[in-house]
Amino acid sequence: MDNAERKLFVLDTNILLHEPLAIFSFQEHDVVIPMTVLEELDRIKDSKRDVSRDARVAIRALENIFHDATPEQISAGIPFNDQIPHNGTIAIFADYEVKQTVHAFSDKAGDNRILNSVLFLQQKYAPRSVVLVTKDINMRLRAKGAGVLNVDDYRSDQLIDDVALLSKGFHRYNGNFWDNVAECHSENRGRATLHTLPKELFDNPYLNQYLLDDSEDFAARIKAMDGEDVTIKDISYDRLMHRQAWGIQPKNIYQGMALDAMLDPSIDLVILTGPAGCGKTILAMAAALEQVIEKGMYDKIIVTRNTPEIAESIGFLPGTEEEKMLPWLAAVTDTMEALHKHDVCTDGSMKYIFDKANIQFKSINFMRGRSIQNAFVLLDECQNLTASQIKTIITRCGEGTKLVCSGNLAQIDSNYLSPVTSGLTYIVERFKHFEGSANIYINGVVRSRLAEFAEENL
Repeated sequence: MDNAERKLFVLDTNILLHEPLAIFSFQEHDVVIPMTVLEELDRIKDSKRDVSRDARVAIRALENIFHDATPEQISAGIPFNDQIPHNGTIAIFADYEVKQTVHAFSDKAGDNRILNSVLFLQQKYAPRSVVLVTKDINMRLRAKGAGVLNVDDYRSDQLIDDVALLSKGFHRYNGNFWDNVAECHSENRGRATLHTLPKELFDNPYLNQYLLDDSEDFAARIKAMDGEDVTIKDISYDRLMHRQAWGIQPKNIYQGMALDAMLDPSIDLVILTGPAGCGKTILAMAAALEQVIEKGMYDKIIVTRNTPEIAESIGFLPGTEEEKMLPWLAAVTDTMEALHKHDVCTDGSMKYIFDKANIQFKSINFMRGRSIQNAFVLLDECQNLTASQIKTIITRCGEGTKLVCSGNLAQIDSNYLSPVTSGLTYIVERFKHFEGSANIYINGVVRSRLAEFAEENL
């Protein structure tokens, strides 16, 4: 594209903290990094915050581009790739030289300088489009109020535009499924019955997607896709509803599908989404105990989650790593109590099970560098994790390890995540076509009628 068609993108600091290599997402256009952004990256890189590493990666990326450039070239813009004609450039803009026209929020001097630089560039390069890219919602509102014509969010990591479009892991057909089938090739493989059907019968099929209909008789799971054919495994509705793990039986078909996926040794990753009280944690713990203690398929259970402080800090917690994690993993201990509430001695049963199943509580902060072998890993409250944090956990899983990720996208506590940018949403879409993963949205609140009413009406 020529100069008139190329846009000029001004990146806010939070873009480079969100994705340090975001500058390369705009290579066909011109990118401007205000000096204020470099100052903020410099302050953050030496801090003890989680984003300090991202700040250092972003600084190194800029250094690799500008290391041989003169000050004049840096101000004018360095091409991303000299070999490509009409390729975009990246420049550093000395925003402190711009006359201040936006003075709002005296405690946000950095934001004011960035807004002033965008307004200056907008006037200088008119009629070219100058776009401020920021993940700060209030910054976007301030920019529009100050007169910036083009303001946008960074969406390269958003695989869907609306969380309502997120895959649920199953598809329900109206009426009877077999009424729509004209030809079918069936065969038995051991105890499993497989049907090969034309692909046009399915709506955007993917591996390990569950299939249901209104008859409450048919239930199946897609096992393979080959050209114009789809092979499904006939499970039956009744069999799903009678799956059991550690004394727990599904209360609805959604729980049945979740339990079926977690008990299937051919599936390495199970992603559970759904509202509060739908049974994600209790099903995962029941499946873990069943396969570790009863079947001996795994050596241990590792439970982990991140540790955001929703309210005020409760101070530096004493004890070992596992003792420090207990307040955040109370949901798991509550679940263990519920599973053994009818035992003669609940406390004794829990202590025995914790030792027998080798249950370990681990912080997500210390997962990098580990290699987890032959374990059942439960990653709870995934909605508060970024895609890179979840990647850190998934890449730790070695041979013989099963990972269950659970979360509720309506309960995001992070200031930097939304339902469409959450790591949970990201892995649901990314692993949709992976033969070793299954995703189930567990519909319906089964915790209590009080919880069900609250979920529907509050």
